[in-house]
Amino acid sequence: MIINAKFHQSVLSLTLVVWSVAASAQTGGRANDYVTMGASEVNITPQEPVMMSGYDARRTPSTGVHDSLFASALFFSARDRSALIITADLIGFPTRFVDTLKEVISARTKISRDNILLIAAHNHGGPAIHTYEAQLPEANERYIRNLKEKLVTLAVNASKEPKPFSMGIGKGLCSLNINRRAVFADGGVWLGRNADGVCDHELDAIKFVDEKNKLIAVLINWPCHGTVSGQENYQLTADWPGAAARFIKKMAGENVVVAVTAGASANINPIYGPGSDFNEVEAVGYHAATEAWKALVESKAFPVRELEVVNSTLRHPGKESWKNQFPQASVGTGADVEIMFSALKLGELVICGISGELMTEMGMAIKQESPYSSTIVVTHCNGSSGYICTDKAFAEGGYEVKVSHLMPGIEKPLVATCLDIIRSF
Repeated sequence: MIINAKFHQSVLSLTLVVWSVAASAQTGGRANDYVTMGASEVNITPQEPVMMSGYDARRTPSTGVHDSLFASALFFSARDRSALIITADLIGFPTRFVDTLKEVISARTKISRDNILLIAAHNHGGPAIHTYEAQLPEANERYIRNLKEKLVTLAVNASKEPKPFSMGIGKGLCSLNINRRAVFADGGVWLGRNADGVCDHELDAIKFVDEKNKLIAVLINWPCHGTVSGQENYQLTADWPGAAARFIKKMAGENVVVAVTAGASANINPIYGPGSDFNEVEAVGYHAATEAWKALVESKAFPVRELEVVNSTLRHPGKESWKNQFPQASVGTGADVEIMFSALKLGELVICGISGELMTEMGMAIKQESPYSSTIVVTHCNGSSGYICTDKAFAEGGYEVKVSHLMPGIEKPLVATCLDIIRSF
């Protein structure tokens, strides 16, 4: 089926007009009773060859740019508080980077550092910024310094003139993701395609519209690694999240800010890749964007009254990396790992941010048990705690548990911590 972007834009505009009128009829309060927002976007593509992050096998710098990388900022302001969501086409953010950046942004914008969510899309085709790398060449260090400046400016721009808005919450299903924990001929679990494995196909699409019913921004959440492009690719790319953002902009307009986030997808890959076929990258992005657009068209937008943020931490015993993918009779201990949680409630929407790579079963449990039907689990938020695996996965072995920094037993306390935070709203 061929999608007519102009037709869908018209449908969306009509839908927004109808629901805006309905929302206006329901609101009798003063304008300052409602949350306002600002949005901004910036290109963060490296301007010179840099070491890339995501695959250990890549030993030389990038050879070019296939598609640009972007960062987006969504700023929200209520009478007594404000909050900021920054998303970026990067593999992750090291904790030290997060702490430093939050301090600078808070000083420049007066947003509490506790109310800032810094989220990486976790694409594996971007520059290395010490998320996983101890030493990097000077080209990467220059990029990191420039990235900090750009993200601070991005935050300032988004927070300058917040405007009234309405929000619509949509849900869809995109089945271009698959459980990647496959059993190989030697009996070990490794990275592959497991069609019988648990996989969360739910896709969340949130729209933000102004008083004239024009789209301001879109936020997408889908549980899927950004690994359509593989280790043989040396061109910088935002992978499927970047492709999805481009397709949304084709339908919604180039000035609409699009923020793409990864759900609980530690054990979930796209059905295509990893490889070097960018047609496959575009295909996954296209289908994710198409499903998001359907959800956006069908969702109803209303003004927002509530803005709350809650933070918490969980410290768990650490372990050493395993030598292979098989279950281990004994596990060497390592330094304790601190996991950061940042939950934001915006009206009926709850965004639960976690600083690691969460297996999809835990994300599904959090959403199912949350008292809010519109609960989004966002990974790679405010730090990098590594893989967070289920108890079952530790008994099976596999790549994720091999490289995880966490001892078995994290599943129940992590899910409980997330739900405690959500229920505190």
